[in-house]
Amino acid sequence: MTVQHTKTHIFQTSFGKIIALKEDGVIKAKSIRYARSERFKRAVPEQPSDSEIIFPDKTPVCPQTISPLVEKMIGPTHIENFHPDESTQFLSVIRPDKFTENEKLPVVVWIHGGSHEIGCGDLPTSDPSEWVKEQQIIVVTVSYRLGIFGFLGGDQKRPPNLGLFDLIEALHWIRNYITDFGGDPTNITLLGQSSGGDAIAHLMISEGVEDLFQRVIIQSAPLGLRHSRNKMSAEFLKKTEFFKDETDVLRIADEYRKHVPAVIKYGLKAAMPFGTQYGFPPLCEENETVGKWKLAAGKYDILIGLNDNETAFYLKTSDALNKYFGKGFGLKILDKAVRKTTEFIYGKPAEDFARNIAEAGGNVYLFRIHSKPEYNHIGAAHCMDLPLIFGNEEAWESAGLLKDIPWEFIHKNGKKLRAIWAEFARTGEVSNVSERPEILEIRKYT
Repeated sequence: MTVQHTKTHIFQTSFGKIIALKEDGVIKAKSIRYARSERFKRAVPEQPSDSEIIFPDKTPVCPQTISPLVEKMIGPTHIENFHPDESTQFLSVIRPDKFTENEKLPVVVWIHGGSHEIGCGDLPTSDPSEWVKEQQIIVVTVSYRLGIFGFLGGDQKRPPNLGLFDLIEALHWIRNYITDFGGDPTNITLLGQSSGGDAIAHLMISEGVEDLFQRVIIQSAPLGLRHSRNKMSAEFLKKTEFFKDETDVLRIADEYRKHVPAVIKYGLKAAMPFGTQYGFPPLCEENETVGKWKLAAGKYDILIGLNDNETAFYLKTSDALNKYFGKGFGLKILDKAVRKTTEFIYGKPAEDFARNIAEAGGNVYLFRIHSKPEYNHIGAAHCMDLPLIFGNEEAWESAGLLKDIPWEFIHKNGKKLRAIWAEFARTGEVSNVSERPEILEIRKYT
């Protein structure tokens, strides 16, 4: 492994003097606070500073519990590198080191997934350095409130959608200051995976987002779980009311799991108990959503899609299920369950979304990422798109998701995928002559 030489770089911005790191061909301005919040209140924008803005030693992260499934499938979380912060409105700007004065680069804003419950903007597995260098773009990674703190509410004391409001504040910050980093504020693409993609779909129909972004890339959004959640959310809210005065945020993150809604009562949507809530700002009522998306069709270029075996991430990695369905006829049953749940949660909703946008005259592309059976034991499961987009072999070396898959296969397909995604971010189009990865199907939806 080569030793990386790290130097500091100073961005003189209208927001303040920001100290960044220059390493391995990119410049990273890390963990810039874009807003600040009190518990269960909307964030307020952070004001420009006369002092130097210095990145912290540890990455701020919304208080959360470690997911054993994520540890198994993606890799261990080195908690010593993170600091829990209930007011977790931070973003990082990653820019190419080689840069021409007065150049204005396209900007991609990464909104992470994690069921609106776990994760943060700055993880090694979503480090965009390779993509930034290859495609000469700027990537901004955003952290925002999650779980109890950001995606569960129901009244003025505990408003819903606070995490969504955090993202809107981040987008205002980006529009106001990205020029100082060499970015083009009129060419901003939102990129989100899983619940991050769900958040982007709902940002498209949120109040207060005019002129904040021009394009969206929505990967593996669980839009099939968005319907009829009000009763479930109200029950969950009531059961967690006693947390409002708890000072130990880590206790909150540990204890709320005892009160999550039951799948047997609410169906598959209870597998994602936190989420955007309709009928509360900045969103409309649920029955108005399709009409709102159609009205937004002319405003945004859209690339939406999924991996072909999304729910294998959960079903084919379960020791209990594999005990009874891991081979023979049982495996055929399990494969059928993966197909049906993938289509219900991800596939059909993405197709419906694309069709509605196209019928309204919008510019929309639909994609699927497939697997190569000789490599992958579970197929193109949930999160399979992440190493393709972000690369970073070292971060993914222990991922169960990539078991037996040669990294050269990931890199070869990922480099082509990164080029297509960057082409879309620049122009809103994907040329018919652009080289496709062998695992990607993509078409303009008409």
